[in-house]
This record gives sequence, C-alpha cells and structure tokens, in this order.
Amino acid sequence: MSMGAFLLYLCGSVALVAAMLALSWLLGGRHRERTTGEPYESGIAPTGGPHAPISIQYTLIAMAFVVFDVEAAFVLAWAAVARPAGWVGWIEMLVFLGVLGAALAYLWREGALDWGTTALLRQRRLALEQARKTQRRAKLEEPDRPWPQIQPTPLPRGGTGG
Repeated sequence: MSMGAFLLYLCGSVALVAAMLALSWLLGGRHRERTTGEPYESGIAPTGGPHAPISIQYTLIAMAFVVFDVEAAFVLAWAAVARPAGWVGWIEMLVFLGVLGAALAYLWREGALDWGTTALLRQRRLALEQARKTQRRAKLEEPDRPWPQIQPTPLPRGGTGG
C-alpha cells in the first residue's frame, strides 16, 4: 500500500513540474532586443567585465562565517536537549566549543580576520622576516673569505678616443 502511495506522489510531482514548465514556455514572453541579455542591477549600468578579480579575503571571511553559523545551530539544538543529555552532553558541548574556540584563535593569529592596513603591515613584516632568514641561511652556507680586490682598468692614452 505504501509503495502505491509513493508512486502516486512521484507521478503527481513529475506531472506538476512538467505542467509548470509547459505553461511557462507557452505563456512566457518572447522578445529579443539588444539589451535583453545584459546584466542590470539596481538601475546602474554595468562597468567592466563580469570576471573582475575579487580579494581572497572575502572568501576566507565567508567560510569562517559559515563554520561559526553552523556552530550556532548546533549549540541551539543542544540547548533544546541539554537536560536529557546529562553530563555527557555538557562535556561533549564543551569539547565542541573548545575546538571552535581554538579555530577562532588560529584564524585571529594567522591574520585571516585582519583588513586594511593591519593586514598589509603583517604581510610586509612576514616578507621581511623571510628575507632575513634567507640572508642568514646564505651567510651560514658561505665561508668567511675576504672580498676579491678589483683592480681599476687604466684609461687609454691619447684623449677620448673619438
């Protein structure tokens, strides 16, 4: 009996989708003008191409937001069953929040949350530290020897040569 109800539901769903697609194709507008395919947002004409470079900072912040937003959903779901879960549930939630706190501390320490001048200063400082390490490594690999003496080349006699 339940298989028949499932098949009836499946056929009804497919029929509804097919009917909606057919009606939109039959009743939909069919005009093709010069500006039909152009993007239009908020009354502002587009400038530049659609593939403009975007800072990776936006992606990092978006991923961090998703992680911590999902965490809020888990905490709220846990709060609904906190009493029946008992001490085991409390300990598991503390471990979960500890891991998320460590993730936040790591993001903060790595500068993923820095914007503007602080991020630029941090990048410059890291580049300077890397250059110093490279110089130290090069200095340790070469033995100390005096610089070779360069003898000046004598000028030809008889004027400027021209």
